[in-house]
Formats: sequence, C-alpha cells, structure tokens
Amino acid sequence: MAQTDNKKFFENLTGAGKAIAVLTSGGDAQGMNAAVRAVVRMGIYVGAKVYFVHEGYQGMVDGGDNIKEATWESVSSMLQMGGTVIGSARCKDFRTHEGRLKAAHNLVQRGITNLCVIGGDGSLTGANLFREEWSGLLAELVQQGLIDEEAAQKYSALHIVGMVGSIDNDFCGTDMTIGTDSALHRIIEVVDAIMTTAQSHQRTFVLEVMGRHCGYLALVSALACGADWVLIPEMPPEDGWEEKMCQKLSAKRAGMKRLNIIIVAEGAIDRNNKAITSDHVKNLVVQRLGFDTRVTILGHVQRGGTPSAFDRILASRMGVEAVLALLETTANTAACVVSLCGNQSVRLPLMECVQMTQEVQKAMDEKRFEEAVRLRGRCVSYVLFVTFSNFNVAVLNVGAPAAGMNAAVRSAVRVGISEGHKMFAVSDGFEGFRKGQVNIYFYIPILITVQQVLNSVQNKTKQIATALECLLQLCEARSSYEEFCIPLCMLPATISNNVPGTNLSIGADTALNAIVEFNSVMDKNTNINFLGMTQRYLVIKTDFIYQLYSEEGKGVFDCRKNVLGHMQQGGAPSPFDRNFGTKIAAKAMQWITKKLNESYRKVFANTEDSACLLGMRQRAMVFQPVVQLKDKTDFVHRIPKEQWWLKLRPLMKILAKYKISYDVSDSGQLEHVVLNRPKESEAMAAI
Repeated sequence: MAQTDNKKFFENLTGAGKAIAVLTSGGDAQGMNAAVRAVVRMGIYVGAKVYFVHEGYQGMVDGGDNIKEATWESVSSMLQMGGTVIGSARCKDFRTHEGRLKAAHNLVQRGITNLCVIGGDGSLTGANLFREEWSGLLAELVQQGLIDEEAAQKYSALHIVGMVGSIDNDFCGTDMTIGTDSALHRIIEVVDAIMTTAQSHQRTFVLEVMGRHCGYLALVSALACGADWVLIPEMPPEDGWEEKMCQKLSAKRAGMKRLNIIIVAEGAIDRNNKAITSDHVKNLVVQRLGFDTRVTILGHVQRGGTPSAFDRILASRMGVEAVLALLETTANTAACVVSLCGNQSVRLPLMECVQMTQEVQKAMDEKRFEEAVRLRGRCVSYVLFVTFSNFNVAVLNVGAPAAGMNAAVRSAVRVGISEGHKMFAVSDGFEGFRKGQVNIYFYIPILITVQQVLNSVQNKTKQIATALECLLQLCEARSSYEEFCIPLCMLPATISNNVPGTNLSIGADTALNAIVEFNSVMDKNTNINFLGMTQRYLVIKTDFIYQLYSEEGKGVFDCRKNVLGHMQQGGAPSPFDRNFGTKIAAKAMQWITKKLNESYRKVFANTEDSACLLGMRQRAMVFQPVVQLKDKTDFVHRIPKEQWWLKLRPLMKILAKYKISYDVSDSGQLEHVVLNRPKESEAMAAI
C-alpha cells in the first residue's frame, strides 16, 4: 500500500461521533496502566470520546461515577505505575443476565458501543458473551421503557477488542501477555538475592512462583537463573523423579557447588494430577539428603512494582492497535484480541484463542500432557562462535559489553558439551584470539594450531570495528587461508540494537530498563512535568538539549543534566536478555553441530550459508549469511540502513500530544493472521 493510500486510509478511520470505554478486569498485571493510557490518548487523538470504567465489570453494572469520561491529562503519570489505576474487581453480577442488562443500560445512556477489555481469558469470554447478547439486551431495555427505539437502532451493535493482561502468560495466540515480563523481573530479583545467602550457608532453596495452570514463569525464570530443577504443570516429571532430583542435587554438592535452586510452579503436578507442593519438595531434600533447605513463596510480590520497559512498550503498542481495530470494526466483525506475534502487533479471533486456551487445561486434566505443551504454542559486545576441525568450538566476545552475554556464553558452552564438542573460551576478543589466549573449559590442556593463521591477518583484524566486519573479513580470508573454511555464527549483542539482520539484540532490553528505572527515580525526586510551568526542574540527557533549554527557560524553569553513560551497559541482565541469550546461543550451537556433521570427515565450509548471523526477524529466528548483510549496513555510522524501531516514533509522538499522522501500515492490523495449532517443533519455543 502506498504512503498516500495509507494516509487516506487512516483519515477514513475517524473516531468522530464514537465512544470507547476501557476497563481492566480480573487479576492486575504490571503494564495495564500503559495500555489504558494508550487507549485513551489514541482514542482522543482520532476524535472519539473515551470513558474509564472503574472497578471492571462491577463498575459497568453499577454505573454512576464508575463510568467517567477520560481526558488527555487524566492518564498523565500512569505509565510507570504498577497495578491498575482504574481498578479491577471480581463481579458475580455480570455473570447474570440481570447484571448484563444493567451494564448495557449504563453504556447506552452514554452512547458507548465500543469496549476495550484488558484482562484474562475469563474476562474476555464475558465480554464476548455480552456482545452476543447485546441486541437482545437492547430489546429488553426498550420493552421495559428504559430506552426508546431510536436509541436501540443508533446503538444496535457492540464492538469488542481485548488485550490480555496476565502475569502467567497463559493465553494462547500471543507470544507474551501484558505483565509477564515484569513478573519475571520480580522473580529474578528475588532469585539473585537468595543465591548470595544460599551460597554463604550451603543451602538449598525451593522457590514457589505463580502459575496455577501455566508453567511459563517457572520455566523461564529457571532458565534465566540456572536453577537445578524445575516443576511445571504442563510437563509433569516421570515416575521416580524424586530419586533423580536428589541424585542431581547430591552430585552438584559433591562437585563443590555451594547452593541448589529448585523452582516450583504453584500448579505443579505429577503424572497422576497430584499436586507437587514446595513443602513436599523441601521435605524430600531434607529427608533424603539432609541438606539445609528453605522455602520461599513469592506470592503477590510478582504482581507488584513498576512495569518493565518491555511491558510499557508492549502495552502501548497493543493499546493503539486496539483503538485502530475498534475504528475498523463493523456490525459483522467478530470480536478480536490484540496479540504479540514475533515483533508485530496482530489481531486474532478472540474466541478461537479462548477456546484453545481452555483446550490446554482440558488436555492436562485428561493427562494428555504432550498435547497440552503443543497447544501452548511458541512464545527472544557481540558473541561469536568459531568452530575448529575435530569438533572443537570456540566462543569469543567482540566489541562493547552488553548484559546477557554471559547467559549466551553459558548456554553455548553447556549445549556444546552436551553435543560432544570440546568448548574453548577466547579472552579479549579477536586480539586475544590472535595472541592465542584460548583456554578450554574445565581446564583440559590442548594445543591450538590456528594462531599462526590469525597472525598473518592481524593487521586487518586490528582495524576492524564491529563483529559483522570481523566476520566479513574472515569470509574474505577464506580464499587465502583454508583454516577459515569453518562454520561461523554471530549472535547480535549490543545495547544500541543496531545490528542489521535482526530486530532485537542481546543487552538492549537491559539498557532500556536501566533508563526506565533512572527516569522513575528522577520523577520521584524532582517531580518532572515536561515543560510544566509549575515544576522546578527539567531533566535533560544530552548536552545540546540541555544548553537549549537552559537558555530558553531562564526565569521559567531550571535545567539539570544527567548522562547515564555506561550505566546502561552494567548491572544484572534482565530476564528477557538472559532468556534471549540462552535460547539464541543454544540454537546457534545446534546449527554449528549440523554444519559440522554435514562435513564430518573433513571440515570444509566455504559457502555463503556457512558464515551467518542468527537474529530475530519478525516471527522467526533466522540464520542470514553475513555477506548478504553487507549492503544493508551503514558501516560508517555502525547502524543498519533500515531500523524497524524508528516506526515507533510517530506512535510516541501521538501519545505525547504531537500533531502528526500515523501510518497504519506500521501496525499489525493490515496483516491477515490465521490462528493455527503449532507444529510439534515449536511446542516448547515459548516456554
């Protein structure tokens, strides 16, 4: 679709004369406020009236002051707040026909026929039932004399769009639900803190995390913190798991490991659907091994705190997409749910997703656990792998540090060892490689013979600025040095997210969270209101803007400059970066093993597809030959020639009240999406 056509298309999606109500229902989840904010501001931006429904469905049934018109300013300072500012409540009344009749009356009185519901599958199912009954409810209201025929005709159709707010990530059809990433942050913070005390006292800790029906939080947090054992409801352990677990813990302790971490989802079960509790696991360890063992139940701590950068952005993008969906809907349009698929916001049929989610629980109840896992579907310095002959694999970091590198290295080494390879660590990147600073893990001495080859191209490698350029140089050197005809794989790891060939890089999420946390502290300490005349401080992060506003703001407001600098590269990696680094490195090692097996007798790889960057592209992890990325890279400025995230700039400006058009082709709503059952190979990608 041409740019002019897009603008014309968007102009036809006016919200003039329309009223949109937004509510949050069910359990709260961090990021709900960001979604509410986006719905309100995008709705007002397109000319619609937007209403808050306080206290979820209960507020819709009760009416009165629970349904209030929202303004642009009423959602200010909501972005960084956890929970839901407009409230949520369990509502028995809405489950009855009489309750839904009252709710319909309250909406019609205000001319509301567009409803944006943020909640779990139960909340979205209730919304769809409300939509299906709508015409009948209006007929009853006319019959009772509460509304006239004209109002019934004018408001004859109710349009529903859902967004999933759930820390459990238990909704089929979306890779991530609002609040999941923030909950992982809380879990990892606790695990990191516990590890220090566990190590000090040689303790075993059993951590119970939320997830009555879904083990996502347990499994991903176990992956991110290197837990020794994890128990989740979708994949109950085989009979005799108690003995196997104790053997593993005992072997770890015998190997001088001073701590053990076991993570248990609150809904963990065995093969007979019998609950496996954290206390039961503790008693097993104490009775069979005699280890000093403690249980920590995180509980509602996982719902608390400020939302992560990921959840703020996810919720904002979903909120904007929800409004666009409501503007496009017709009387015959089925209710949809806004989902995340790869890196795109897409719309899926609401009830198909709900039904598939319910099928997961049905499969678990019937002990069809493999089917339950399959139905869950798929849920993302530089690190470089270089393989030697005789199945030796080296790992090295190139460029500036990025949080999550260690997770990638750890994953690569352990997966490589499990594949039967000898794994080497190269110190100090390519400079260390040239000098022969190569050590095998587990300290097994072995002679490295490639040093002489690297010495011959040292002048080239010394001048190389990025890992991509390094890989291109090695590929070019293959014509002169047969030793470089080996599989090469690059993983993107940079806080700037500026690697061509991938939408995301290891470390970028952690850097975003560092910035978000810093801004949250500054908001509390200085009461910032950008260009607010009643506030004292305007905090600026760059020299130019600081100088500009210092001069222009004389006598109006004070300026303070803060430069985050290397803070963005430091600190503990976020759960996203730990998980992303772990998974992408494991996938790279599997690719390397495959390439090695293809040339078993003599490793000789001299084709384009034997030197690749593994990156996330839209909805898939893609191995892309680095030579194909050469024309897509601006080497002078170290950026891709096309940067997908620049498309977020108009959205940011809209939500900040700039006058700007929004190109709808950048959102997911133009794409036809079919909800299919996942392939077997994709079954565990999400969890």
